[in-house]
Amino acid sequence: MTSEFPIEFETLHKQFGDFVAVNNLSLQIKKNSFTGLLGPNGAGKSTALKILTNLIHATSGKVYINGNDVFEDPKVALQGVGTVVETPEFYSYLSPAETFKYVGEIFGMSKDSIQSQTSEILEKVKMQDWADKKIGTFSKGMRQRISLGLALLNDPNVIILDEPTSGLDPRGMAEMREILKNIRNDNNNLTVLMSSHMMHEVSDLCDRIAIINHGTLVADDDYEHIIADADTRVVVVKPLQTPTEDMLEKIRRMDKVVSADRMGGDINVRLKGDAADMAVLFRQMAALDFPICGMSESSNALEDRYLALIKESR
Repeated sequence: MTSEFPIEFETLHKQFGDFVAVNNLSLQIKKNSFTGLLGPNGAGKSTALKILTNLIHATSGKVYINGNDVFEDPKVALQGVGTVVETPEFYSYLSPAETFKYVGEIFGMSKDSIQSQTSEILEKVKMQDWADKKIGTFSKGMRQRISLGLALLNDPNVIILDEPTSGLDPRGMAEMREILKNIRNDNNNLTVLMSSHMMHEVSDLCDRIAIINHGTLVADDDYEHIIADADTRVVVVKPLQTPTEDMLEKIRRMDKVVSADRMGGDINVRLKGDAADMAVLFRQMAALDFPICGMSESSNALEDRYLALIKESR
């Protein structure tokens, strides 16, 4: 445990009966990073974060926050940590200002500190105009912003977020991403670990990526290193008819093609090679016996890389 890694998972294992949710996960989250924890549904993301925040117990292994063992001394380990891990629940008859006062007193904060922090944080999460309104009248997006505000109340150096935009409408998602981006930009001493399955959200916010599948770590690196794969590119092929297995097999037999898979009505072709190899692929595709109405190199680098890594880890 070092100061370089405020969050550490050490061979963490969690089973529910015969089901392995987290499989000997070892992962270190760098100080001052905004790390996106990615993985399919059921990959173990939420389970790992609930163990990290002492909401459920591990079968074996260790987790540390700021060098403190969460299992042995959770009170010390979770000091200076803000969390949004489950669907937020509030006393509906209280206002945000009253809720902040109540939680601040539990934290042992002074009256002056609670007042100043409440004003500053409500402005950060764009809820200052609703400071004295009853939370029971709020939308889910507004409640989520209050929950994030509470996570910031005790001036944490670590924030843990489990899919903070889950269930929000497009406007609510965009507002939450903007708030998180501002929080990241305003505080250089903050380490954030956020689970998500939304590629554009992670691309927009995160400087590091950790990918897990079946509870096992698949990749962990800087965002730019994750998406960098110099000799491999993804070409999106648009056939006029629904892709068939015969079509996919013909493409898979072409030079330098690593894989060809259906993605809705398109075909994603992973090609190992440079621009000249892609030109050869285009010529070969044009000579096929089924019509193609379009081909282009994919622009969604993170999603392409993520899907490739998940497929390799099956």
